[in-house]
Amino acid sequence: MEQKLNKIKSEIEIEISRATDGQKLEELRIKYLGRKGILNMLFKELAALPIEDRKRFGNEINLIKRNLIEELKKRAVERKEERVGIDPLLPGRIGYVGHRHPLSLIQDEIIDFFENLGFAVATGPEIEYDWYNFEALNIPKDHPARDMFSSLYITDELMLRSHTSPVQIRVMERQKPPIKIICPGRCYRFDPFDPSHSPVFHQVEALYVDKGVSFGELKWLLSEFVKAIFGPKTKYELRPSFFPFTEPSGELAISCSVCEGKGCQVCGNTGWLEMLGCGMVHPQVLKNVKISPKEYSGYALGLGIERVAMIKYMIDDIRVFYNNDIRFLEQF
Repeated sequence: MEQKLNKIKSEIEIEISRATDGQKLEELRIKYLGRKGILNMLFKELAALPIEDRKRFGNEINLIKRNLIEELKKRAVERKEERVGIDPLLPGRIGYVGHRHPLSLIQDEIIDFFENLGFAVATGPEIEYDWYNFEALNIPKDHPARDMFSSLYITDELMLRSHTSPVQIRVMERQKPPIKIICPGRCYRFDPFDPSHSPVFHQVEALYVDKGVSFGELKWLLSEFVKAIFGPKTKYELRPSFFPFTEPSGELAISCSVCEGKGCQVCGNTGWLEMLGCGMVHPQVLKNVKISPKEYSGYALGLGIERVAMIKYMIDDIRVFYNNDIRFLEQF
């Protein structure tokens, strides 16, 4: 028995030194420590020995088992450290610092501009009633202007809002003039997801209703807005337009920042980029919220945040705002 144990110890030492991977170490464990392993089978042979020899050789077998278990654990730890490759003396890595999204930056910049002029921020539901989204804004069910909104309906009367104008209606319903608010928020339309369109986009609208509000005040506001967001040297022009909820209506265009007004693919070779729609609140809209158009007047404007960001940062594809590409976002 003693010779057999010495032989087993020598074989274990040789096999451990040759075990270079986890699979071979596991095979070694099963061979010697498994339920039918060599060391467990030796215990059965002890029954044929005298009592004194049983005790002596039994203790020796247990010692071999303990030494083998410890060696296997040691080798497993060594292999793990080699695989992970940890050097405790290396300095720690500095955590990655994120960047603010360009749409958030532009939205906050626009909000700051209006808040400095006394406008308050108002919000409303993104799932909206047809009344607030269209009818209260002087767009009845059979009005052709509905076609340009490409609306997404949930039921006949419920829809995903196609602009943030419903917030203006809700505020005018519950608050008496003077009203001076901006309405930032997410909007939805059945548009293709291409370089210039997205089915989900963001808007900021402004509304000012009080006694004696004039179109001249709106023109001054637009002038200051262009200077604050795009710089004092940016050229702009106010063009006549049509919106059912304003009368008169206009569109603000600024000189193309890519070609500096000379004409390019971005601006359609016109040298100008349409920025926002605006106008004086239509008398019928005021009547719909029980505000007398004879006593009060107001102006409203609305712009897309993505549109402003694309123009300011000279981005030609709206989809990059939603791709979550770190290489793009870390530029802001």
